[in-house]
Amino acid sequence: MKYFFVVLMALSTCAHADAELGMPAPAINLPLLSGNGSMELSSLRGKVVYLDFWASWCGPCRQSLPELEKLRTKYAGEFEVFAINLDEKPADGLKFLEKYPVSYPVVSDAAGRFPEMFKVKGMPTSYVLDRDGNLRFVHEGYRSGDAKKIESIVQQLVAEK
Repeated sequence: MKYFFVVLMALSTCAHADAELGMPAPAINLPLLSGNGSMELSSLRGKVVYLDFWASWCGPCRQSLPELEKLRTKYAGEFEVFAINLDEKPADGLKFLEKYPVSYPVVSDAAGRFPEMFKVKGMPTSYVLDRDGNLRFVHEGYRSGDAKKIESIVQQLVAEK
C-alpha cells in the first residue's frame, strides 16, 4: 500500500507539471543557445511573454522569428519573447540565427524535455503568458497575417495591468 501511495503521488505531481491554459506555465531553466549561461522563464514575470518553440528546419520559423523581433521592439519593456530552440545540435540553431537574427533570449532544449510538457504538436508552436506567468493563448504554426492576430492578443494582455 505504501508503494502505491508513493507512485500515485508521483503521477499526480507529473500531471500538474503539464501546461494548461489558465494555469501557470511550468518552470523552465535552460542554457542559452549561445552557450553563455542559462535563463529562467520566471525571470520575465511582470511582462507579457511569447514562449516560442522553434527549430532550424522549420520553414514557417523563417517568417515568425523576424516578426516576433518587430513585435518585441514595438512593445519594449512590456513584452518579451522567450524562444526555445529544439535542434538536437545547437549549432544548427545558431546557424539559422545568423540568417534570421533576433535580440530576444533564445535557449536550447536539445534533449527535447519541454515539448511534451507543453503538448507541442508542430513547429512553431507558441504560448502567450500574462504578466503573472499564466498560459493564456496557444498559437500553432505560422502563416502570413498571423502577426496581426498575435499583436492583438499581446495588446490586450499588455493593457491588463
